[in-house]
Amino acid sequence: MSDKKTMTSADVRAKHKEFLFPSVANYYGDESVVLESGKGLRVKDLDGKQYLDFFGGILTLSVGHANETVNGAVKAQIDRLGHVSTLYPTLPIVELAEKLVSIAPGQLKKAFFTASGTEADETAVALAQVHTGRQEIIALRHGYSGRSLLAMSLTAHSPYRVVPTQIAAIKHAHAPYCYRCPFKLTYPSCEVACAQDIEELIKTTTTGQIAGFLAEPIQGVGGFITAPDGYFKVAVDIIKKYGGVFISDEVQTGFGRTGNKMWGIEHHDGVEPDIMTMAKGIANGLPIGAVLATAAIADSWKGGNISTFGGNPLSAVAASATIDTIVDEKLPENAFAMGKLLRDGLEAIQKKFPKVIGDVRGKGLMQGLELVKDESAGDRTPAPEAATRLFEETKKRGLLIGKGGLYGNVIRIAPALNIGKADIAEGLRIIDESFTAMQG
Repeated sequence: MSDKKTMTSADVRAKHKEFLFPSVANYYGDESVVLESGKGLRVKDLDGKQYLDFFGGILTLSVGHANETVNGAVKAQIDRLGHVSTLYPTLPIVELAEKLVSIAPGQLKKAFFTASGTEADETAVALAQVHTGRQEIIALRHGYSGRSLLAMSLTAHSPYRVVPTQIAAIKHAHAPYCYRCPFKLTYPSCEVACAQDIEELIKTTTTGQIAGFLAEPIQGVGGFITAPDGYFKVAVDIIKKYGGVFISDEVQTGFGRTGNKMWGIEHHDGVEPDIMTMAKGIANGLPIGAVLATAAIADSWKGGNISTFGGNPLSAVAASATIDTIVDEKLPENAFAMGKLLRDGLEAIQKKFPKVIGDVRGKGLMQGLELVKDESAGDRTPAPEAATRLFEETKKRGLLIGKGGLYGNVIRIAPALNIGKADIAEGLRIIDESFTAMQG
Protein backbone atom coordinates (compact mmCIF):
# COMPACT_ATOMS: atom_id res chain seq x y z
CA MET A 1 0.00 0.00 0.00
CA SER A 2 1.24 3.49 -0.90
CA ASP A 3 2.28 5.90 1.82
CA LYS A 4 -0.70 8.27 2.06
CA LYS A 5 1.65 11.20 2.69
CA THR A 6 2.97 10.89 -0.84
CA MET A 7 -0.34 10.16 -2.56
CA THR A 8 -1.82 12.65 -4.98
CA SER A 9 -5.46 13.30 -5.79
CA ALA A 10 -5.03 11.20 -8.92
CA ASP A 11 -3.81 8.27 -6.80
CA VAL A 12 -6.84 8.48 -4.51
CA ARG A 13 -9.24 8.70 -7.46
CA ALA A 14 -7.67 5.57 -8.94
CA LYS A 15 -8.00 3.65 -5.66
CA HIS A 16 -11.58 4.87 -5.23
CA LYS A 17 -12.41 3.49 -8.65
CA GLU A 18 -10.64 0.21 -7.92
CA PHE A 19 -11.97 -0.58 -4.44
CA LEU A 20 -15.35 1.15 -3.98
CA PHE A 21 -18.70 0.26 -5.55
CA PRO A 22 -18.97 2.07 -8.89
CA SER A 23 -22.35 3.37 -7.71
CA VAL A 24 -20.54 5.55 -5.13
CA ALA A 25 -20.65 8.60 -7.35
CA ASN A 26 -18.44 11.66 -6.97
CA TYR A 27 -19.02 15.23 -8.08
CA TYR A 28 -16.89 16.54 -10.97
CA GLY A 29 -16.60 13.26 -12.88
CA ASP A 30 -13.06 12.05 -13.52
CA GLU A 31 -11.58 15.12 -11.82
CA SER A 32 -13.32 14.77 -8.45
CA VAL A 33 -12.04 16.89 -5.57
CA VAL A 34 -10.09 14.78 -3.06
CA LEU A 35 -10.47 16.68 0.20
CA GLU A 36 -7.71 16.37 2.79
CA SER A 37 -8.54 18.88 5.53
CA GLY A 38 -10.93 21.63 6.48
CA LYS A 39 -11.51 24.41 8.99
CA GLY A 40 -14.63 26.51 9.27
CA LEU A 41 -15.96 27.10 5.76
CA ARG A 42 -12.66 26.29 4.03
CA VAL A 43 -11.43 22.93 2.78
CA LYS A 44 -8.19 21.88 1.11
CA ASP A 45 -7.62 19.09 -1.38
CA LEU A 46 -4.75 16.65 -1.41
CA ASP A 47 -2.89 18.77 -3.93
CA GLY A 48 -3.07 21.89 -1.75
CA LYS A 49 -5.87 23.82 -3.49
CA GLN A 50 -8.32 25.57 -1.15
CA TYR A 51 -12.08 25.90 -1.60
CA LEU A 52 -14.94 27.76 0.02
CA ASP A 53 -17.48 25.08 0.98
CA PHE A 54 -21.07 26.04 0.15
CA PHE A 55 -22.54 22.55 0.56
CA GLY A 56 -21.18 21.34 3.92
CA GLY A 57 -21.15 17.60 3.28
CA ILE A 58 -24.80 17.70 2.12
CA LEU A 59 -26.15 20.13 4.74
CA THR A 60 -24.37 18.28 7.54
CA LEU A 61 -21.66 20.61 8.80
CA SER A 62 -23.94 22.93 10.75
CA VAL A 63 -21.12 24.74 12.55
CA GLY A 64 -18.26 24.32 10.08
CA HIS A 65 -15.38 21.94 9.53
CA ALA A 66 -13.31 20.92 12.57
CA ASN A 67 -15.39 22.98 14.97
CA GLU A 68 -13.36 23.22 18.16
CA THR A 69 -16.32 22.90 20.55
CA VAL A 70 -17.70 19.81 18.84
CA ASN A 71 -14.32 18.19 18.34
CA GLY A 72 -13.33 18.95 21.93
CA ALA A 73 -16.42 17.14 23.23
CA VAL A 74 -15.66 14.09 21.07
CA LYS A 75 -12.00 13.99 22.09
CA ALA A 76 -12.91 14.11 25.78
CA GLN A 77 -15.59 11.42 25.39
CA ILE A 78 -13.51 8.93 23.42
CA ASP A 79 -11.09 8.62 26.32
CA ARG A 80 -13.97 7.87 28.70
CA LEU A 81 -16.42 5.62 26.85
CA GLY A 82 -16.78 5.00 23.14
CA HIS A 83 -19.51 2.42 22.67
CA VAL A 84 -21.99 0.33 24.66
CA SER A 85 -25.23 0.13 22.51
CA THR A 86 -28.66 1.14 23.79
CA LEU A 87 -28.70 -1.84 26.15
CA TYR A 88 -27.02 0.41 28.72
CA PRO A 89 -28.15 3.96 29.52
CA THR A 90 -25.41 6.59 29.31
CA LEU A 91 -25.19 10.23 30.30
CA PRO A 92 -24.62 11.40 26.68
CA ILE A 93 -27.77 9.71 25.33
CA VAL A 94 -30.11 11.00 28.04
CA GLU A 95 -28.64 14.49 27.90
CA LEU A 96 -29.13 14.59 24.13
CA ALA A 97 -32.68 13.24 24.35
CA GLU A 98 -33.60 15.88 26.91
CA LYS A 99 -31.99 18.61 24.82
CA LEU A 100 -33.86 17.60 21.67
CA VAL A 101 -37.20 17.43 23.46
CA SER A 102 -36.58 20.89 24.95
CA ILE A 103 -36.21 22.47 21.48
CA ALA A 104 -38.80 20.36 19.67
CA PRO A 105 -42.08 21.82 18.41
CA GLY A 106 -45.48 20.83 19.74
CA GLN A 107 -45.85 17.84 22.03
CA LEU A 108 -42.84 15.77 20.97
CA LYS A 109 -41.64 14.29 24.26
CA LYS A 110 -39.74 11.04 23.54
CA ALA A 111 -36.63 10.23 21.48
CA PHE A 112 -35.17 7.20 19.72
CA PHE A 113 -31.69 7.28 18.18
CA THR A 114 -30.44 5.69 14.98
CA ALA A 115 -27.28 5.74 12.91
CA SER A 116 -28.69 7.58 9.86
CA GLY A 117 -31.59 9.50 8.36
CA THR A 118 -32.68 6.44 6.41
CA GLU A 119 -33.03 4.46 9.61
CA ALA A 120 -34.84 7.35 11.28
CA ASP A 121 -37.45 7.48 8.51
CA GLU A 122 -37.84 3.70 8.67
CA THR A 123 -38.44 3.92 12.42
CA ALA A 124 -40.94 6.74 12.03
CA VAL A 125 -43.00 4.88 9.43
CA ALA A 126 -43.07 1.70 11.51
CA LEU A 127 -44.06 3.75 14.55
CA ALA A 128 -46.93 5.38 12.65
CA GLN A 129 -48.13 1.96 11.51
CA VAL A 130 -47.89 0.45 15.00
CA HIS A 131 -49.65 3.40 16.61
CA THR A 132 -52.56 3.62 14.16
CA GLY A 133 -52.89 -0.08 13.43
CA ARG A 134 -52.92 0.81 9.72
CA GLN A 135 -50.35 0.35 6.98
CA GLU A 136 -50.76 2.90 4.20
CA ILE A 137 -48.39 5.87 4.09
CA ILE A 138 -48.65 9.01 1.98
CA ALA A 139 -45.30 10.37 0.74
CA LEU A 140 -44.50 13.09 -1.79
CA ARG A 141 -43.26 12.96 -5.35
CA HIS A 142 -39.72 14.36 -5.59
CA GLY A 143 -39.11 13.31 -1.98
CA TYR A 144 -36.05 11.37 -0.83
CA SER A 145 -35.80 9.12 2.23
CA GLY A 146 -32.67 7.00 1.72
CA ARG A 147 -31.29 3.71 0.42
CA SER A 148 -33.11 0.89 2.26
CA LEU A 149 -35.98 -0.97 0.59
CA LEU A 150 -38.60 1.01 2.51
CA ALA A 151 -36.74 4.29 2.03
CA MET A 152 -36.37 3.68 -1.70
CA SER A 153 -40.10 2.99 -1.87
CA LEU A 154 -40.78 6.28 -0.08
CA THR A 155 -38.35 8.06 -2.41
CA ALA A 156 -39.91 9.45 -5.57
CA HIS A 157 -36.80 9.74 -7.75
CA SER A 158 -36.27 7.02 -10.33
CA PRO A 159 -32.44 7.48 -10.36
CA TYR A 160 -32.34 6.42 -6.69
CA ARG A 161 -34.72 3.46 -7.08
CA VAL A 162 -32.48 0.57 -8.10
CA VAL A 163 -35.22 -2.02 -7.53
CA PRO A 164 -38.98 -1.79 -8.13
CA THR A 165 -41.22 -0.58 -5.32
CA GLN A 166 -41.25 -3.21 -2.60
CA ILE A 167 -43.78 -1.60 -0.25
CA ALA A 168 -47.24 -1.54 -1.79
CA ALA A 169 -48.71 0.52 1.06
CA ILE A 170 -46.93 3.72 -0.03
CA LYS A 171 -48.80 6.24 -2.17
CA HIS A 172 -47.21 9.36 -3.61
CA ALA A 173 -49.01 12.71 -3.64
CA HIS A 174 -48.07 15.66 -5.82
CA ALA A 175 -45.24 17.77 -4.42
CA PRO A 176 -45.79 21.50 -3.80
CA TYR A 177 -43.55 22.24 -6.79
CA CYS A 178 -44.84 25.71 -7.68
CA TYR A 179 -42.30 26.29 -10.46
CA ARG A 180 -43.48 23.12 -12.23
CA CYS A 181 -47.03 22.92 -10.92
CA PRO A 182 -48.53 19.58 -12.02
CA PHE A 183 -51.93 21.29 -12.19
CA LYS A 184 -50.62 24.19 -14.34
CA LEU A 185 -51.87 26.67 -11.75
CA THR A 186 -50.29 29.66 -10.00
CA TYR A 187 -49.93 30.25 -6.27
CA PRO A 188 -51.84 31.60 -4.36
CA SER A 189 -54.86 31.57 -6.69
CA CYS A 190 -54.37 27.79 -6.96
CA GLU A 191 -55.59 27.46 -3.34
CA VAL A 192 -52.82 24.84 -2.90
CA ALA A 193 -54.52 22.34 -5.19
CA CYS A 194 -51.59 19.95 -4.71
CA ALA A 195 -52.44 19.70 -1.02
CA GLN A 196 -56.17 19.40 -1.65
CA ASP A 197 -55.54 16.56 -4.10
CA ILE A 198 -54.25 14.40 -1.21
CA GLU A 199 -57.86 13.76 -0.24
CA GLU A 200 -58.68 12.25 -3.62
CA LEU A 201 -55.45 10.24 -3.50
CA ILE A 202 -56.53 8.73 -0.18
CA LYS A 203 -60.09 8.08 -1.36
CA THR A 204 -59.05 6.46 -4.65
CA THR A 205 -55.79 4.62 -3.94
CA THR A 206 -56.01 3.56 -0.28
CA THR A 207 -58.48 1.85 2.02
CA GLY A 208 -59.49 5.28 3.23
CA GLN A 209 -57.80 4.74 6.58
CA ILE A 210 -54.12 5.67 6.51
CA ALA A 211 -51.21 5.40 8.93
CA GLY A 212 -49.55 8.69 8.14
CA PHE A 213 -47.96 11.30 5.91
CA LEU A 214 -44.18 11.74 5.62
CA ALA A 215 -42.88 14.96 4.07
CA GLU A 216 -39.87 17.25 4.06
CA PRO A 217 -40.69 20.94 4.71
CA ILE A 218 -38.22 21.68 1.90
CA GLN A 219 -37.41 18.74 -0.36
CA GLY A 220 -33.63 18.34 -0.29
CA VAL A 221 -32.57 15.90 -2.99
CA GLY A 222 -35.71 16.98 -4.83
CA GLY A 223 -34.04 20.31 -5.57
CA PHE A 224 -34.99 22.47 -2.57
CA ILE A 225 -38.66 22.43 -3.54
CA THR A 226 -40.18 24.78 -0.96
CA ALA A 227 -43.78 24.35 0.14
CA PRO A 228 -45.73 27.62 -0.02
CA ASP A 229 -47.56 29.09 2.94
CA GLY A 230 -50.75 27.18 3.67
CA TYR A 231 -49.69 23.94 2.04
CA PHE A 232 -48.97 21.95 5.18
CA LYS A 233 -52.07 23.16 7.04
CA VAL A 234 -54.33 21.88 4.26
CA ALA A 235 -52.33 18.67 3.75
CA VAL A 236 -52.07 17.73 7.42
CA ASP A 237 -55.74 18.49 8.11
CA ILE A 238 -56.64 16.00 5.38
CA ILE A 239 -54.25 13.41 6.81
CA LYS A 240 -55.83 13.78 10.25
CA LYS A 241 -59.32 13.49 8.76
CA TYR A 242 -58.41 10.02 7.50
CA GLY A 243 -56.77 8.87 10.72
CA GLY A 244 -53.11 9.40 9.90
CA VAL A 245 -50.24 11.00 11.80
CA PHE A 246 -47.88 13.61 10.39
CA ILE A 247 -44.16 12.79 10.13
CA SER A 248 -42.00 15.85 9.47
CA ASP A 249 -38.70 14.81 7.88
CA GLU A 250 -36.23 17.41 9.14
CA VAL A 251 -33.09 15.57 8.00
CA GLN A 252 -32.06 18.56 5.86
CA THR A 253 -34.21 21.38 7.24
CA GLY A 254 -33.54 20.94 10.95
CA PHE A 255 -31.32 22.77 13.45
CA GLY A 256 -31.79 26.34 12.26
CA ARG A 257 -31.00 25.72 8.61
CA THR A 258 -34.10 27.54 7.32
CA GLY A 259 -33.55 30.68 9.40
CA ASN A 260 -35.07 32.09 12.59
CA LYS A 261 -36.67 28.73 13.45
CA MET A 262 -35.05 25.56 14.72
CA TRP A 263 -37.19 23.37 12.45
CA GLY A 264 -38.41 23.78 8.89
CA ILE A 265 -41.98 22.88 9.78
CA GLU A 266 -42.14 25.79 12.24
CA HIS A 267 -42.48 28.15 9.27
CA HIS A 268 -45.96 26.73 8.69
CA ASP A 269 -48.66 28.04 11.02
CA GLY A 270 -51.21 25.71 12.56
CA VAL A 271 -49.18 22.54 12.03
CA GLU A 272 -47.50 20.33 14.63
CA PRO A 273 -45.77 17.05 13.76
CA ASP A 274 -46.74 13.88 15.61
CA ILE A 275 -43.36 12.36 14.72
CA MET A 276 -40.21 14.09 13.55
CA THR A 277 -37.04 12.66 12.01
CA MET A 278 -33.59 14.22 11.83
CA ALA A 279 -29.96 13.42 10.98
CA LYS A 280 -27.24 15.23 8.94
CA GLY A 281 -26.76 18.59 10.73
CA ILE A 282 -27.50 17.19 14.20
CA ALA A 283 -23.88 16.29 15.01
CA ASN A 284 -21.74 18.27 12.54
CA GLY A 285 -20.66 15.18 10.62
CA LEU A 286 -20.72 12.34 13.13
CA PRO A 287 -23.22 9.60 12.19
CA ILE A 288 -26.46 9.85 14.14
CA GLY A 289 -30.17 10.12 13.41
CA ALA A 290 -33.11 10.61 15.72
CA VAL A 291 -36.86 10.18 15.88
CA LEU A 292 -38.97 12.33 18.19
CA ALA A 293 -42.59 11.48 18.91
CA THR A 294 -45.42 12.38 21.22
CA ALA A 295 -45.52 10.30 24.38
CA ALA A 296 -48.67 8.45 23.28
CA ILE A 297 -47.16 7.48 19.94
CA ALA A 298 -43.77 6.51 21.39
CA ASP A 299 -45.47 4.39 24.06
CA SER A 300 -47.42 2.44 21.44
CA TRP A 301 -44.27 0.52 20.37
CA LYS A 302 -44.58 -2.55 22.60
CA GLY A 303 -42.11 -4.88 20.89
CA GLY A 304 -38.38 -5.13 21.40
CA ASN A 305 -36.36 -2.17 20.18
CA ILE A 306 -32.59 -1.74 20.39
CA SER A 307 -29.96 0.08 18.38
CA THR A 308 -26.33 -0.98 18.25
CA PHE A 309 -24.98 2.38 17.11
CA GLY A 310 -27.91 4.76 17.67
CA GLY A 311 -27.07 7.37 20.30
CA ASN A 312 -23.56 6.03 20.89
CA PRO A 313 -21.63 8.24 23.32
CA LEU A 314 -19.35 9.79 20.70
CA SER A 315 -22.11 10.85 18.33
CA ALA A 316 -24.34 11.89 21.23
CA VAL A 317 -21.81 14.31 22.72
CA ALA A 318 -21.07 15.68 19.23
CA ALA A 319 -24.79 16.30 18.75
CA SER A 320 -25.15 17.98 22.14
CA ALA A 321 -22.17 20.22 21.45
CA THR A 322 -23.49 21.08 17.99
CA ILE A 323 -26.91 22.01 19.37
CA ASP A 324 -25.34 24.06 22.17
CA THR A 325 -23.28 25.97 19.60
CA ILE A 326 -26.33 26.58 17.42
CA VAL A 327 -28.33 27.90 20.38
CA ASP A 328 -25.55 29.84 22.14
CA GLU A 329 -24.34 31.56 18.97
CA LYS A 330 -27.90 32.25 17.78
CA LEU A 331 -27.24 30.52 14.50
CA PRO A 332 -30.89 30.24 13.39
CA GLU A 333 -30.96 34.05 13.48
CA ASN A 334 -27.66 34.17 11.59
CA ALA A 335 -29.05 31.73 9.02
CA PHE A 336 -31.94 34.13 8.47
CA ALA A 337 -29.75 37.22 8.13
CA MET A 338 -27.05 35.60 5.99
CA GLY A 339 -29.72 33.69 4.08
CA LYS A 340 -31.34 36.99 3.12
CA LEU A 341 -28.00 38.32 1.86
CA LEU A 342 -27.49 35.10 -0.08
CA ARG A 343 -31.02 35.15 -1.52
CA ASP A 344 -30.81 38.81 -2.51
CA GLY A 345 -27.50 38.12 -4.23
CA LEU A 346 -28.83 35.08 -6.07
CA GLU A 347 -31.89 37.00 -7.25
CA ALA A 348 -29.59 39.76 -8.52
CA ILE A 349 -27.62 37.13 -10.46
CA GLN A 350 -30.89 35.75 -11.82
CA LYS A 351 -31.71 39.20 -13.23
CA LYS A 352 -28.32 39.21 -15.00
CA PHE A 353 -28.86 35.75 -16.44
CA PRO A 354 -32.65 35.44 -16.88
CA LYS A 355 -32.37 32.93 -19.69
CA VAL A 356 -30.74 30.08 -17.76
CA ILE A 357 -31.84 30.75 -14.15
CA GLY A 358 -35.51 29.82 -14.08
CA ASP A 359 -36.18 29.87 -10.35
CA VAL A 360 -34.55 30.90 -7.08
CA ARG A 361 -36.10 29.27 -4.02
CA GLY A 362 -35.51 28.13 -0.47
CA LYS A 363 -35.35 29.52 3.06
CA GLY A 364 -32.45 30.72 5.17
CA LEU A 365 -29.17 29.04 4.26
CA MET A 366 -30.92 26.48 2.05
CA GLN A 367 -31.17 28.11 -1.37
CA GLY A 368 -31.57 26.61 -4.82
CA LEU A 369 -31.25 27.74 -8.42
CA GLU A 370 -33.18 25.81 -11.07
CA LEU A 371 -31.44 25.99 -14.44
CA VAL A 372 -33.45 25.72 -17.66
CA LYS A 373 -33.08 26.07 -21.42
CA ASP A 374 -34.60 29.54 -21.79
CA GLU A 375 -36.81 30.98 -19.04
CA SER A 376 -37.05 34.32 -20.85
CA ALA A 377 -38.67 32.53 -23.81
CA GLY A 378 -40.91 30.42 -21.57
CA ASP A 379 -38.90 27.23 -22.20
CA ARG A 380 -38.50 25.52 -18.84
CA THR A 381 -36.88 22.40 -20.23
CA PRO A 382 -34.44 21.27 -17.52
CA ALA A 383 -30.80 22.12 -18.30
CA PRO A 384 -28.62 19.62 -16.39
CA GLU A 385 -25.76 20.40 -18.77
CA ALA A 386 -25.80 24.00 -17.51
CA ALA A 387 -25.60 22.74 -13.92
CA THR A 388 -22.61 20.59 -14.84
CA ARG A 389 -20.89 23.52 -16.53
CA LEU A 390 -21.55 25.78 -13.54
CA PHE A 391 -20.05 23.12 -11.28
CA GLU A 392 -16.83 23.16 -13.28
CA GLU A 393 -16.65 26.95 -13.41
CA THR A 394 -17.20 27.37 -9.65
CA LYS A 395 -14.71 24.61 -8.90
CA LYS A 396 -12.08 26.41 -11.00
CA ARG A 397 -12.64 29.53 -8.91
CA GLY A 398 -12.50 27.71 -5.57
CA LEU A 399 -16.16 27.22 -4.64
CA LEU A 400 -17.91 23.92 -3.87
CA ILE A 401 -21.68 23.76 -4.40
CA GLY A 402 -24.32 21.04 -4.52
CA LYS A 403 -26.71 19.71 -7.12
CA GLY A 404 -30.10 18.02 -7.05
CA GLY A 405 -33.57 17.80 -8.53
CA LEU A 406 -35.18 15.02 -10.49
CA TYR A 407 -33.45 16.26 -13.64
CA GLY A 408 -30.10 17.15 -12.05
CA ASN A 409 -30.60 20.80 -12.97
CA VAL A 410 -30.92 22.44 -9.54
CA ILE A 411 -27.94 24.04 -7.84
CA ARG A 412 -28.10 23.56 -4.07
CA ILE A 413 -26.36 26.08 -1.83
CA ALA A 414 -26.15 25.38 1.90
CA PRO A 415 -23.05 26.67 3.74
CA ALA A 416 -22.45 26.29 7.48
CA LEU A 417 -24.84 28.23 9.71
CA ASN A 418 -22.05 30.39 11.17
CA ILE A 419 -21.09 31.88 7.82
CA GLY A 420 -20.38 35.63 7.72
CA LYS A 421 -20.93 38.43 5.24
CA ALA A 422 -17.48 38.21 3.65
CA ASP A 423 -17.88 34.53 2.73
CA ILE A 424 -21.40 35.14 1.38
CA ALA A 425 -20.01 37.94 -0.79
CA GLU A 426 -17.14 35.76 -2.03
CA GLY A 427 -19.44 32.89 -2.91
CA LEU A 428 -21.84 35.17 -4.78
CA ARG A 429 -18.96 36.76 -6.68
CA ILE A 430 -17.72 33.34 -7.81
CA ILE A 431 -21.20 32.24 -8.86
CA ASP A 432 -21.65 35.47 -10.82
CA GLU A 433 -18.26 35.10 -12.52
CA SER A 434 -19.03 31.47 -13.32
CA PHE A 435 -22.33 32.29 -15.03
CA THR A 436 -20.51 35.01 -16.95
CA ALA A 437 -17.91 32.49 -18.12
CA MET A 438 -20.71 30.18 -19.29
CA GLN A 439 -21.92 32.82 -21.72
CA GLY A 440 -18.70 32.66 -23.73
